[in-house]
Amino acid sequence: MDTLTSINVFRQVVESGSFVGAAERLDLSNATVSKHVMSVEKRLGVRLLNRNSRSLSLTEPGKVYFERCKQILENLEKAELELESLSSAPHGTLRIACCDCCIPTRWFSTVLEEYRRRWPDVLLDVSFQDQAVNLVEEGYDLVFRAARDEQLPPGLVARRVQPVSFVLAASPEYIRRKGSPTAPEELAQHDFVTVGSLETLQFEGPRGAFEVRPRLSLRCRAMADAAIAVAAGMGLAALPATVFNDPVFEGALTPVLTGFRLKELTLYLLYAARRYLPFKARAFIELMLESSATKPSAAAARPRIGTRRSPEAAYAAAG
Repeated sequence: MDTLTSINVFRQVVESGSFVGAAERLDLSNATVSKHVMSVEKRLGVRLLNRNSRSLSLTEPGKVYFERCKQILENLEKAELELESLSSAPHGTLRIACCDCCIPTRWFSTVLEEYRRRWPDVLLDVSFQDQAVNLVEEGYDLVFRAARDEQLPPGLVARRVQPVSFVLAASPEYIRRKGSPTAPEELAQHDFVTVGSLETLQFEGPRGAFEVRPRLSLRCRAMADAAIAVAAGMGLAALPATVFNDPVFEGALTPVLTGFRLKELTLYLLYAARRYLPFKARAFIELMLESSATKPSAAAARPRIGTRRSPEAAYAAAG
């Protein structure tokens, strides 16, 4: 067996705490993982792991070997990143996670399209998550996250992209059926669509900052799903203001409680603090910040109500 592969398998077994965990991380069978570990032990002539049906632990030689293997693999990764950072043609896969309140928009799609035009050898792997992810452990190169400064994880570089404004939205059909709230307190009598773990709304109005707990009726895993549900008449939701200007939802969403402003968040682009950032990631960061600097201001992107479009049409276009 390939020695370097076996070393990496051994490391993953130790860090995940089980053969099964290592197999899932590496997309290998349990039997293959076991063969790699046994191959290393046979070559070295020592037992590295104490294992039974319930748990495993490192032997004394195993502890020494694990630390050396970890250092070797980290040095190899640094060498590869250093070489890639000097390359003029990025390639490979760029994994991007869009977390919490992120939602696909025409502007974001334009950035992805431009990146693909400039660097066609890079495969973009973009996923939308309903909660924050661990960038390093889950293998992402970049993470978008809408958050406040105090919510940012330590140990990562955080680049400000743009402020994110939110607006309470409903569909024309929902308003005809159940009316439109005239005060935040009335949200307790309306169906509310939320995303992830969000259960309260923070307002800033004439009387200062205050919180309201709406009556939850539907919990979605992604902001895009919440927007589609609202357009279909399933309730109200706090959606990014940019959604109102997306042709997909044109006429299918109506702002409500416009006299009460929801607290803004900031969209950050997060990445690991590395001396040699892969060119594929650095190129994306530069393009995103360049595009953000030329994007219309929030005032120019206020919600508009255009020609009415049915929820069914919005759903079909979004799909």
